[in-house]
Amino acid sequence: MIPAATTPHLSRIPPCAFPPSGDTPRKRAFITGITGQDGAYLAQLLLDKGYEVHGGMRRNAQAERARLETLGIADRVILHDLDLTEMTNIFRLIRGVPVDEFYNLAAQSFVGASWEQPIYAGDVNGMGVARLLDTLRTLAPATRFYQASTSEMFGLVQAVPQVETTPFYPRSPYGVAKAYGHYITVNYRESFGMHASCGILFNHESPLRGEEFVTRKITRGLARIARGANAPIQLGNLSARRDWGFAGDYVEGMWRMLQQDIPSDYVLATGVTTPIRDFVSFAAEALDMPLDWRGEGVEEVATDRRTGRRVVEVNPAFFRPAEVELLVGDASRARTRLGWRPRVDVRGLAAMMARADYDAVA
Repeated sequence: MIPAATTPHLSRIPPCAFPPSGDTPRKRAFITGITGQDGAYLAQLLLDKGYEVHGGMRRNAQAERARLETLGIADRVILHDLDLTEMTNIFRLIRGVPVDEFYNLAAQSFVGASWEQPIYAGDVNGMGVARLLDTLRTLAPATRFYQASTSEMFGLVQAVPQVETTPFYPRSPYGVAKAYGHYITVNYRESFGMHASCGILFNHESPLRGEEFVTRKITRGLARIARGANAPIQLGNLSARRDWGFAGDYVEGMWRMLQQDIPSDYVLATGVTTPIRDFVSFAAEALDMPLDWRGEGVEEVATDRRTGRRVVEVNPAFFRPAEVELLVGDASRARTRLGWRPRVDVRGLAAMMARADYDAVA
């Protein structure tokens, strides 16, 4: 019997720090990318804390409201059309919706696609941040700003583990653009005294993750196989290692950054690095599907130990032009200054996602 899915929620977040009352005005926050995985979890967290939550979304993102609906908050947030490539749109929105906190989570977010869309990735992930910061500096300089930076900026890592001061060596157009977004945020903080902080987040996943990302591709594929499908999952570099945590934990870290008196930059990570191969095994175990791995390189395959059915095979088409082999973060600064720590480990994360997908494909 396969255990029931773990429902994705944030019930373990600490109690509301800003409870609404008749005497205290509600805080107001704006989240770009609110229809994405992180945006939805962050919106839920802020609503639970008594915030009025506004969110920006592209016109063609209407279908992505599903994440907000899954969390039961679609009718509790106020949505606005927003395009980070259009300065006049940004200016009118920030002028019309004054907020206490502004979280920029919008991005061309799929690393693999950034080689096909390098100009777009640079415009949204890099210049889009500059457009937001300059508009806030002009219209609302007291607004606290969060920039979603990424471990992909470390790329060809220069030190292990990676901390806030580890030099960046991005290996994709996505990572290069994010490095610009990171540094322009630091520059505006130092140049204009803005309360602007960057969260250098390592990989964080959940049942709300898009199916184009490798973790969700794995758990969705395993769930289908467990339900009787015959097509094996095709993956790229099985030896690439990542530091995986639960997105619900990481959005709490974002919020904590903007509650500090002094803005700064923080790594959020579990400190544990896991090969993609092991993530597959953890997810398969949760579906009562023990795997045997055989072969090396492009010849490596995984089979179901009980049935002999092929479950995973390698497809070189999924190799990146420039691979990031190892990412593992040290979140000591966030632990010490923010009181933040991850609560879900990689094995628990893989099981959560696999069981949720198993239920979804029933």
